[in-house]
Amino acid sequence: MDKKIKLQIGGMTCASCAAVIEHDLKKTKGVNSVNVNFATEKAYIDIDSTKIDVEKIKKVINDSGYTAFDDMPKMNATAGEHDHHKMQKEAEIKGLKNRFLFSLILGLPVIYMIMGKMIGLPMPSFFEKYGIAIQAVLATAVIGVCFNIWQSGAKKIIKMGPNMDTLILIGTATAYFYSLVNAALLFLGKEISMESFYFEASIFILVFISLGKYLEAITKGKTSEAIKKLMGLQPKTAIVIRDEKELVVAISEVVEGDIVLVKPGEKIPVDGIVVDGYSGVDEKAITGESIPVEKKKGDEVIGATINKTSVLKFKATRVGKNTMLSQIIKIVEDAMGSKAPIQLLADKVSFYFVPVVLVIALLSAVFWLLAGYSFAFALTIFVAVLIIACPCALGLATPTAVMMGTGLAAQKGILIKSSKALETAKNINMVVFDKTGTLTKGEPVVTDIAPITDENMILQIAASVEKNSEHPLAEAIVKKAKEGNLALSKVEGFLAIPGKGVEASLDQKKILLGTRSLMKDNNISVDLIEDKMITFEDQGKTAMILAIDKKVIGIIVVADVLKENSKEAVDILHKMGKQVAMITGDNRRVGLAIAKQVGIDRVLAEVLPQGKSDEIKKLQSEGKVVAMVGDGINDAPALAQANLGIALGSGTDVAMETGEIVLIKDDLRDVVSSIDLSRYTLKKIKIGLFWAFFYNIVGIPVAAGVLFPSTGWLLNPSIAAAAMAFSSVSVVLNALSMKFYK
Repeated sequence: MDKKIKLQIGGMTCASCAAVIEHDLKKTKGVNSVNVNFATEKAYIDIDSTKIDVEKIKKVINDSGYTAFDDMPKMNATAGEHDHHKMQKEAEIKGLKNRFLFSLILGLPVIYMIMGKMIGLPMPSFFEKYGIAIQAVLATAVIGVCFNIWQSGAKKIIKMGPNMDTLILIGTATAYFYSLVNAALLFLGKEISMESFYFEASIFILVFISLGKYLEAITKGKTSEAIKKLMGLQPKTAIVIRDEKELVVAISEVVEGDIVLVKPGEKIPVDGIVVDGYSGVDEKAITGESIPVEKKKGDEVIGATINKTSVLKFKATRVGKNTMLSQIIKIVEDAMGSKAPIQLLADKVSFYFVPVVLVIALLSAVFWLLAGYSFAFALTIFVAVLIIACPCALGLATPTAVMMGTGLAAQKGILIKSSKALETAKNINMVVFDKTGTLTKGEPVVTDIAPITDENMILQIAASVEKNSEHPLAEAIVKKAKEGNLALSKVEGFLAIPGKGVEASLDQKKILLGTRSLMKDNNISVDLIEDKMITFEDQGKTAMILAIDKKVIGIIVVADVLKENSKEAVDILHKMGKQVAMITGDNRRVGLAIAKQVGIDRVLAEVLPQGKSDEIKKLQSEGKVVAMVGDGINDAPALAQANLGIALGSGTDVAMETGEIVLIKDDLRDVVSSIDLSRYTLKKIKIGLFWAFFYNIVGIPVAAGVLFPSTGWLLNPSIAAAAMAFSSVSVVLNALSMKFYK
């Protein structure tokens, strides 16, 4: 039986760590798939629970040299658990900050010695006399402060899974012990060149590495701010009415069926249906919609939204992990943990990166030794190559951008359910919209009344008859009459005639409302209104004839009207170079009429629900990369068949079951936003990966000395450390710049 588990991973210091854990888990029997995200420090694992359990998974990770523990619960966690998780991260960042500051303070005298000579600063006599001894003592102290880096690197060597810390360990330990041996020989009276001491390199490297890790921890934390904001939306308590008493309870104690009271200015704690009250609710946090939505009895309210004006009472329908906010957070977290196909190359490189760099460093040192250069020269090359290499940047480029992109989208009411969707969206060249409920509101409304006599009289008579019917068109007519405050009369002898209309008696007069066929059956001429009927029908509307005692008195026209932003969305898609099609079960004339109003290129009409996926297949066979936009339930097969399924609707079921992208509010402009944001995110991923690859492709050969024969320039290991430290930070800053996306 397949089971998905999520674990927090401790001890990862670079992308190579994530690659090693993935490699070891994939070899384990019972593991179907695994994704270790270096940026979020989490492992997402799909296992066969009949072959392996969570404890065995943890053991494999622990045996690889890392620590695995259960991921902290989110929405149902107590405040204490939330604080504990937050405190852990804060303690980690504080520890990294202290390590950097202590190593910097200890290293400052050495920095003064080295830099002071270069720029002519006064040099105290004891620095001149005991310089090497001071450097040795301070280098030892700095290594002591940063010893956990050495410890981590050594463990990974023993576990045969070398990582970034391993490179730092080998580089700094080689420089330190080589310098220590030379210091001992100098103390014993041997003549040793000052170029044979690398204490300052060990110090500078560890100082810069500590700074880089500190900055990386801070910036990595900022990429997950969106999910933290979502998690912070839910209130801690709720007022429930039990036994006619108002009780303040913890959010985790609210159960389905509870009557919940929310005062003006308070957050709605869980999802539910209003049973009493009328108020405006600010749903911006969930839907991105800035204008408060009016709520009355029978309307749905969403947890974490804000009640603005009056007291509301509602019945809790979804609590805990079932609330829309919980589902949104789960979708966003899963998306942040998923991998885009573009990351696969970086993952492969990361796994082999450290061993390859070790080989390059050794070969480079041996080459320069064989070329006749000194051991000190070769050692400089060896250390510089080890330190300049940076798998961290490769591992951070994709997940940090994905975290920012999916977080930004969630804040705009767009849920991107996987990284794959981000990559697919940019290739879309045709967008197919379902008609009913997607392009249109999905609710028939009276759009026109063509009276031969009085307009209000026609509507009043028609509504009086139709109030006895449950047909959607009848509901539209009755609703229109109520909006006009028209008093409805009691009719007798109501009869629904399937496919044709209805008849009834009012004040002993026979009333007919329906099609031409109904009029023909009753020998009523429609010649007087035929031209108007054709005009309305050409617009894709349903025109119904009203007759009293065999005399036509007018036409009532009903249509499923377009959503406000349908035309604007289609226009923008055209400007983006996308073709737009519409798929509908309606007849071709109705389809063409709607298509003409919004400017759609292609109409797929008279398509049954089960045939929609076949129509998508046909488009794909023409070479189209198709995005299907539908309501997420009836259109599920088509959404699944499309290259990218985009589901509209605010229901949790819709969000969980259909579409790779879910638009919480029914605004078709969000289709445009989701495609554009996906394109923008992928662009940022490519920029990050480019610089990560470029940095290593250029940096390693330079460190190996390729420029030395022509320029005489050799990369100092300290400069290499500074460059490596800031490469990861620059990649994360590239992702953070997405905050300015408009």
